[in-house]
Amino acid sequence: MEPIIEFTDFSFKYRSQTEPTLKNIDLTIYRGEKIMIAGPSGSGKSTLAHCINGLVPFSYSGDITGSLKVGGQDPKDLGIFGLSKIVGTVLQDTDGQFVGLTVAEDIAFVLENDMTDRDEMHERVDRVAKQVELSDFLSGAPGELSGGQKQRVSLAGVMIDNVDVLLFDEPLANLDPATGKKAVTLIDELNNNEDKTIIIIEHRLEDVLYKDVDRIVLISDGRILADMSPDELLSTDLLTESGIREPLYIAAIRHAGCVITKESGPSHIDTMDLSAYRESVRNFYGSITPAQEEKETEPVLEISGLSFSYGEGKQTLKDISFSVKKGEMLSIVGKNGAGKSTLAGLICGFNDPDEGVIKLKGMDITPLSIKERGEHVGLVMQNPNQMTSKPMIYDEVALGLKVRDVPEEEIRKKVYDTLKICGLYPFRNWPVSALSFGQKKRMTIASILVMDPEIIILDEPTAGQDFMHYTEIMEFLKGLHENLGITIIMITHDMHLMLEYTDRAIVLSDGRLLLDTAPSMVLTDEEVADKAYLKKTSLYDLSVRCGIEDPSDFVNRFISYERSVRKKEASAEKKTGEINSNG
Repeated sequence: MEPIIEFTDFSFKYRSQTEPTLKNIDLTIYRGEKIMIAGPSGSGKSTLAHCINGLVPFSYSGDITGSLKVGGQDPKDLGIFGLSKIVGTVLQDTDGQFVGLTVAEDIAFVLENDMTDRDEMHERVDRVAKQVELSDFLSGAPGELSGGQKQRVSLAGVMIDNVDVLLFDEPLANLDPATGKKAVTLIDELNNNEDKTIIIIEHRLEDVLYKDVDRIVLISDGRILADMSPDELLSTDLLTESGIREPLYIAAIRHAGCVITKESGPSHIDTMDLSAYRESVRNFYGSITPAQEEKETEPVLEISGLSFSYGEGKQTLKDISFSVKKGEMLSIVGKNGAGKSTLAGLICGFNDPDEGVIKLKGMDITPLSIKERGEHVGLVMQNPNQMTSKPMIYDEVALGLKVRDVPEEEIRKKVYDTLKICGLYPFRNWPVSALSFGQKKRMTIASILVMDPEIIILDEPTAGQDFMHYTEIMEFLKGLHENLGITIIMITHDMHLMLEYTDRAIVLSDGRLLLDTAPSMVLTDEEVADKAYLKKTSLYDLSVRCGIEDPSDFVNRFISYERSVRKKEASAEKKTGEINSNG
């Protein structure tokens, strides 16, 4: 096979840092391969991608040792333009990639630069837009789309150009599960049918493995820890040791006391040989105590007959009614564009409903301003760039407290405590611009958490986060819920988050309330999952293939068990830390 990307003893150190971010990288990617790059935040995987697409050294300068060849040439000789004709990149932060006033213009941008014939340009744009389900949005502005729709615009803009390598930086971060599944299928088709070399950087390992991947390159602390086939890697403990979440069915089989072998084909639950694991999984299920029912509490938020339209004939929400109990953790799920973020905006007062009533603790909050509602309800938006107004991290997190005239000494303590919880304390004196997209996300969560609201609404709180930071944030939110009784509403595409951390799921589909039930019921009902653009959890497939009669109960019991194990591990780590600190 012909190499298309070759790193040889390659190291890179940013000018502003004392230690290299990438250390002695030896990696060859062959033409036509599909490679997944995984690793915790800060491991160097994004820097590796920047070296491939030319952002290093042309936008991010630093010291390079060793060699890198892309398409057989030195990137320095190709230049950023020459590299763009070989490598096309879909960024995680999609807003930074838009250049057109309309979706059609943005997709066609590279064709316009290449002076493509107008008729051919229209035909290619229409074809690609249809592939990524954007045909109805071509005349709209990219900035007006939902996060998932923006992701598809960026994908279309790269797909339309005839590059050899397609580099995807967190392509699933803002996509609902079913659309993510389609994106993985589409990427697979580009790999197989058009002989594209595919490189995917992604935290959602299980979702990427829906289709075959040739190799997974695991990076930790700037070094390549593993370069293996998925079956080989899943038969080791390297993922969990590196802070990467294993597929749920793999975790369940391990908890059942089984040793997973690469011969069993663990990369796909539908084809995996479970003959050596079935009995152990069934016994494990029988040994788990069912989760206890939550105590009923009074409603803190009541929504009745809510309808809203952005314009004539564009009704986004239709007759939505549900209540949220005090101290509850609730998830709102559904396909991109279903109205989830619009619903959150109505609760916060960004728009007024056409019909319906929103009550907070029994009081109609329609007359309250955004600022007045903000005293009770805090919203963490999906895109951190839309929430940031200060250049420095400390000032951004402290802003809400300063507006409330909180004493400076109290502000500093609260800001520092919150930054520690969100894993950002070491960066407290950094500028916001120095943070990665995922770090910005944690900063915006901190800016809301620091103000102690009664209700927190989080729009995709864990998108783009590695498992360690995901767990830190979610355990902190769970602690607020358990210790302070704060009500938490999460708009999410992360089905594991919904299963593990929320009591109920509100399912929206085409602006209507499709279901209000337990999370496990949503992901074990194929009809509901299809309508809402979700997908059944792999725990469902595992339980069915192991002969367990009640898949929903298996899912509930396993999630409860896994959570209790994690709590014990966290408690043990805390005690160990206290013993070590006390000498």
